[in-house]
Amino acid sequence: MSNKQEFIDAVNSGKILARKCTKCGNLHLATVYFCQQCGHKEFESKMLDGIGTVATYTIITVPPAGFEKYTPYAWVVMNIDNYDLRISGFLGGIVSPSNLPIGSKVKIVGYDDRGILLEKQ
Repeated sequence: MSNKQEFIDAVNSGKILARKCTKCGNLHLATVYFCQQCGHKEFESKMLDGIGTVATYTIITVPPAGFEKYTPYAWVVMNIDNYDLRISGFLGGIVSPSNLPIGSKVKIVGYDDRGILLEKQ
């Protein structure tokens, strides 16, 4: 199974498949192939809960082709709870910043053609 498919399977169960460098211990998303801190290429898998807080986002009201039916939505960068790791994903139904204050709790709920799907907690 490919790294991408393992990552998607984890996301579909509300988790994040991360990679921990066996040399320096730096944590990465499973889609990297070398440690961004030390350059090492060996990792051990680590499963993280897909829960965190909103770090920043962009509200999309004029979507790219193929995403018209989803607007409005927010493309969110979330901080993963208990780890120095961020991940981005799709959060539907966000019309204005008052709908999603920075620091709001969010969780991963799945994966589809939009990418990682998030939901407010």
